[in-house]
Amino acid sequence: MYVVGITLAIIITRRRWQAMGGAPDLVGDVALWAVPAGIIGGRIYFDITTPADIPHVWYGFLAVWSGGLGIWGGIAGGAIAGIWRVRRAGASAGMFANAIAPALLVAQAVGRVGNYFNQELFGKPTSLPWALEISLSHRPAGYLGSGTFQPSFLYELIFDLALAAALVWLGHHRQIRPWGLFALYVAGYSAYRIFEETIRIDSSEHFLGLRLNFYVATILTLVGIGWFIWAQRRSAQDQTAVAAEDAAPAAAVTIAGEAGVAGEEGAQSVPDPGSAGTQASAARDSAVAPGSTPER
Repeated sequence: MYVVGITLAIIITRRRWQAMGGAPDLVGDVALWAVPAGIIGGRIYFDITTPADIPHVWYGFLAVWSGGLGIWGGIAGGAIAGIWRVRRAGASAGMFANAIAPALLVAQAVGRVGNYFNQELFGKPTSLPWALEISLSHRPAGYLGSGTFQPSFLYELIFDLALAAALVWLGHHRQIRPWGLFALYVAGYSAYRIFEETIRIDSSEHFLGLRLNFYVATILTLVGIGWFIWAQRRSAQDQTAVAAEDAAPAAAVTIAGEAGVAGEEGAQSVPDPGSAGTQASAARDSAVAPGSTPER
């Protein structure tokens, strides 16, 4: 499921990034660095927040094949590596983040399918018509007498796809500046996790009777909202559209002010005026348009 999710994320991001005037090959380069960094970040987060689940062998803290990646650690690790590669290519990290935000949600939704096959990360016992049957060997201690549970990963799968569609729609119909869609991804997904953390019963550190990730989700929801407001209030001169060329990967087209287009010094040429994202108005629109393992 991880392989399928990552593949879909790359395909979706390539299409969105190319529509913004960016070089599609950059997406593959970013993925080569961001995916391993995301796995490392996700494992570090898991080890820190769920130490009781680390296998009791000397290499246990590395044993991702036994399950255990924290989604927020994965996103943080992948984002750091991705921003580095995008900026090194001379492109706009904020616009790339807008392009990848819906794709990340699709990848997360696909990854949640694996939770069904592994009978993991489900919610409290329930008798609802869509309740999930869990075998005795996979039930947590204290729930051995219950046979059906909330399919919390199914709820997240549906929410992830719905939020991805909403971000794409917003990018096409509203003026969303660089970093804006990614900020909404952080805020929206984290807000959903506030709910999910109230029904999940898998192992977790608790504080004041609530799961650790409940607090993390609450903080990140507020951070995402504040980030979005900040991104939307940035002056128009900060908006940048990328037009990297295969022959000159570092070349870019900078959108300055409300109407002018200024070529980056040293750029060889500007793509064909008829292509998406290369005219001044189209580039400006694209600047405000869209461009794991079991997660804890």
